[in-house]
Amino acid sequence: MERIYFDNAATTSLDPAVLEAMLPFMTEKFGNPSSIYSYGRESRLGIENARKSVAKILNAHPGEIFFTSGGTESSNTAITAAVRDLGCKHIISSPIEHHATLHTVEYLHHHDGVALSFVKVLPTGHIDMEHLRELLQNSTEKCLVSLMHANNEIGNLLDIHAVGNLCKEFDAIFHSDTVQTVGHYPFDLRNTPVHFVTGAGHKFHGPKGVGILYINENVKITPFIQGGSQERNMRAGTENLYGIIGFAKALEIATAEQEAHSAHINGLRMYMAEQLQQHIPGIGFNGDLYGKSLYTVLNVAFPKSEKSEMILFNMDINGICASGGSACTSGANAGSHVIRAINSNPNQIAVRFSFCKNNTKAEVDQVVAKLKELI
Repeated sequence: MERIYFDNAATTSLDPAVLEAMLPFMTEKFGNPSSIYSYGRESRLGIENARKSVAKILNAHPGEIFFTSGGTESSNTAITAAVRDLGCKHIISSPIEHHATLHTVEYLHHHDGVALSFVKVLPTGHIDMEHLRELLQNSTEKCLVSLMHANNEIGNLLDIHAVGNLCKEFDAIFHSDTVQTVGHYPFDLRNTPVHFVTGAGHKFHGPKGVGILYINENVKITPFIQGGSQERNMRAGTENLYGIIGFAKALEIATAEQEAHSAHINGLRMYMAEQLQQHIPGIGFNGDLYGKSLYTVLNVAFPKSEKSEMILFNMDINGICASGGSACTSGANAGSHVIRAINSNPNQIAVRFSFCKNNTKAEVDQVVAKLKELI
């Protein structure tokens, strides 16, 4: 059976050119980057060249880029450091953040007594900017604002500059989970009012288990992971050498082809939305599909029925990969906290379809035809 993969917001396939760039560092260039002999120096050079490449693409200084194990570690590091090192006693976040953020802010609230406020979310899934201003204005403590750039389930895009400028006005620290947007949108971090952003290689055809944390050069924090002096004393542990090489290569490819790929992917997303509306009565969409929205994600609300409740299972049997909300909780049946926050309709089933450069219109047609059968 031919498999159709429409779950690219969860992870993407590794680009063959990325694997090619990684292979030498998995075989003959295997030295520990901390060793002083030639094998080690070769590896160290690979890492520093990757760092320069990533920094150039994001318009940051190489000294502001730190390699991590992925988005979760990056967000944990930034949020914890803001409280521990930067004097933030009040966290403002939203109820629709990724669990890497939500669970961290809730942990700090319960264990360290940090005040925690959630900004209201509008029915479209966007952040209520007026409420955010109110929360910042009324806070007696220094704030950390942690809001994601694009929601991984419904695709809503945050105006990162507007939030950053608001944080500036109230002298707040701003962390944005940009895992869904690094590698998908152009970044200009030198001219973006943000203290921390994150990235994960496997969201744009790079390897799993490697990410970045951007720490603005004006911010001084202490390590989250204790140990050796790797990553300029900021992140202990032997570096994921070939992962780092792969991250940089994947980001280079994604950036070079961004315009063409985003147009192709958004075309597929809107075509599928149109086809579903045409062929399946009663469907809707979660999030702001026709407004400010991530071009890779389509979150469909199917009318609830005995058949639609089994939709993910039946799609899987038919070789179609999609997810019910976020893949990070795909094993749980508690439903999606994101969908609950914006759509309390008990008569709808949410399914997220997310696309990449390798998907085709023919695949969309096949999935829509299969959904007609299943529902």
